[in-house]
Amino acid sequence: MQALLVSLSSVTLAEIGDKTQLLTLFLATRFAAKNAIILAILMATLINHGFSAYFGLWLSSLLPTNGQSWLLGLSFIAVGLWLLIPDKDDENDARLFKYGAFLTSFVLFSLAEIGDKTQVATVLLGANFPQTAQVILGSTLGMLIANLPIIYAGNYIMKRINLVKSRSFACGLFLSLGIATIGLPMLKL
Repeated sequence: MQALLVSLSSVTLAEIGDKTQLLTLFLATRFAAKNAIILAILMATLINHGFSAYFGLWLSSLLPTNGQSWLLGLSFIAVGLWLLIPDKDDENDARLFKYGAFLTSFVLFSLAEIGDKTQVATVLLGANFPQTAQVILGSTLGMLIANLPIIYAGNYIMKRINLVKSRSFACGLFLSLGIATIGLPMLKL
């Protein structure tokens, strides 16, 4: 259950103000088919975060036990600091819009998520928690929790969220995860 809750909260917070959330806002203003956008985000996230979590699990099996906690902890800290850097919406290819809300949203969201903060966070979570299904479920739910309100009330919400405070809080969460990951094995000595 810890893997699910940490993944859910980490990804939800990391997604606030992220480029994929900005993309979601853009898609919601472009298409009236909100359910198609939601389904596309769900499918793209399940696929991307599924590969990411399993990749993280595989990576952790390659590392020596004593080096895993330090590498993972430092990686969490790096992602935390990375969260302080605001994302900008990349230019979107207008030719895709002729394919409808689902396909356009699926392709653009899948591409935007590659190498994104939430994907890197999911790799780290997958490396840190052997409960891969919980990591995938938590990170996917976190993406939906952060993006569903944007789909339905994006402009209203984005004007009222303090992105600096949200990023700072998410940074603090990842720094705490990093310190705990590094510190917990040391406590067992």
